[in-house]
Amino acid sequence: MKILVDENIPLMTVRALTDLGHDVCDIRGTEFEGIDDDALWGIARQQDRLIVTTDKAFAKHRSEQHDGILVIRLRHPNRQAIHERVLDALADIPESDWPGTTVMARDRVRSVWRKPGQSTA
Repeated sequence: MKILVDENIPLMTVRALTDLGHDVCDIRGTEFEGIDDDALWGIARQQDRLIVTTDKAFAKHRSEQHDGILVIRLRHPNRQAIHERVLDALADIPESDWPGTTVMARDRVRSVWRKPGQSTA
């Protein structure tokens, strides 16, 4: 799966996703480091990538065409907790279901929005 990780996602998660065979784009250390959310959203859409972030503002794009949005929102975020929630969400939702799907993963619950007509299986 093609994934774009926001700067707020731990490097251990980037490594784990890469080890799982995903095509991961991490903007840290590139010319895009520090860009605003709209520019990051543009990259995700242009490159047909699932975006993984802790920034809840990306959920506003859920009604648009996209390849998936995963937002991790924890009460007490730390690298390990974020890492685990990302991997859990990606393990639970098949790759084929991500296009058009927005997931807000919290401490214990997960909210999922799918584009109209998309399967809930």
